[in-house]
Amino acid sequence: MTQQADAVREVVGPVVEAAGLYLEEVTVTRAGNTSVVRITVDLPDDALGSLDSDRLGDVSRAMSAALDEDDVVSGAYTLEISTPGTSRPLTELRHYKRARTRLVTLKMMDGSRVEGRLTDVLDDGDGDVLVLDGDSRIPLGDVRRGKVEVELKKLDAQDAEVSELGESAGEDTDDDSDGAGSDNATEGHSGRNEEG
Repeated sequence: MTQQADAVREVVGPVVEAAGLYLEEVTVTRAGNTSVVRITVDLPDDALGSLDSDRLGDVSRAMSAALDEDDVVSGAYTLEISTPGTSRPLTELRHYKRARTRLVTLKMMDGSRVEGRLTDVLDDGDGDVLVLDGDSRIPLGDVRRGKVEVELKKLDAQDAEVSELGESAGEDTDDDSDGAGSDNATEGHSGRNEEG
């Protein structure tokens, strides 16, 4: 991590924590005369589901204000705030905890693959264990990497339910303004620097 990314992390870390979220990643890169600050936030380990766009927007505005106040990024910058989404590889214990209830594919150390719905992550005394549907238990140490599988059928079923509810209530169901169904929300802000 760069020194500037560390400085950004120090400023936004308390803001993210106060919002009850987890600061996943911070990167700072230059793009011409402007810096691009990318921050990835997530729900805590024990939470299920996805971070909604309203909450992401709130923490995004708070981080933008904190960065402008502390002026840790010199010159003009663009602030991009997002969530990991389903494309994030599962490489850390917390990633597996966040993937509970999701269909996952695991690449094992021996080269084999295992697929199933991750129902829990436990510490059985000998180490962390992934529990898949059917109570199949896989030691995390036996897993090289994992990934969440996107389930279109599950999403289609949820969309059909929402559509039926909307039609029965006489509501317009074409409004996507709440960001529902998106696991990778992004909120962007232009930063300002009082010196520049």
